[in-house]
Amino acid sequence: MRPSLMYEVKQVELAVRALMDEVLRPAGVTTLQYTALTVLAGRDGLTSAELARNSFVTAQTMTDMVAALERRELIVREQDPAHGRKLLISLTDKGRAFLDEHSAEIAAIEERMVSRLNKNERTALHDLLNRCRAALAGS
Repeated sequence: MRPSLMYEVKQVELAVRALMDEVLRPAGVTTLQYTALTVLAGRDGLTSAELARNSFVTAQTMTDMVAALERRELIVREQDPAHGRKLLISLTDKGRAFLDEHSAEIAAIEERMVSRLNKNERTALHDLLNRCRAALAGS
């Protein structure tokens, strides 16, 4: 009997995460922290709650991650000028440099993951995964 598709997706996720952990561990950053940094690279100035949702972690986990990344000076929290009590999180120059420094190694993991797929299959995989995500999100 063939494993469920959800099981196979989880196996891919675990394999990717193990490889990313291997790359990032010497730099003292976890895969979850790296994910948060990449989210900020795409959309700077998020609240902790927004960053948590976009990074696939709980608000409590994000609180700990933000503190760790701030100590490493990879991110900064600043008051929102429009809402004084709201803190917005942004990448620092050091955070951007960190992403630049590790982008080739992370891209190599993705390339390894799809190395047995041709260009059309890669495009189809993107499309299929996005459609699955949208179906689960109800859209």
